[in-house]
Amino acid sequence: MKKTRNTVAKTKILNTISDSKIALSHSEIHELLDDFCDRVTIYRVLDRLVDEGLIHKAVTIEGVVKYAACHTCSTDEHHHNHIHFSCEQCHTVICMENVEPVFNMPKQYKVHSVNFTLSGICPQCS
Repeated sequence: MKKTRNTVAKTKILNTISDSKIALSHSEIHELLDDFCDRVTIYRVLDRLVDEGLIHKAVTIEGVVKYAACHTCSTDEHHHNHIHFSCEQCHTVICMENVEPVFNMPKQYKVHSVNFTLSGICPQCS
């Protein structure tokens, strides 16, 4: 495994994502960090955290990329075969880790990753 260095920016961004109950977009992370680092640094750190298996991406129905903490992932393998729920009113994205989608693929297809996003109204907005 490739050794990566920990920087203050990486630690702050990872803590921000890990402390959040919802997935966060780049803009939301930038706002929560209160201009601690620039937007480009945040993008670089997010890419690095994904590569290291510490966070994963979820894409909303509108195409916005959100980031959430990983719990059982590594640099070799991500386990995100769970549902992401995107609220149409408050625009939060929540990992539904105890809900796994079921699908049947033809045998000639080899699936490497799954990204399921459901859109609707969350309990707080109902």
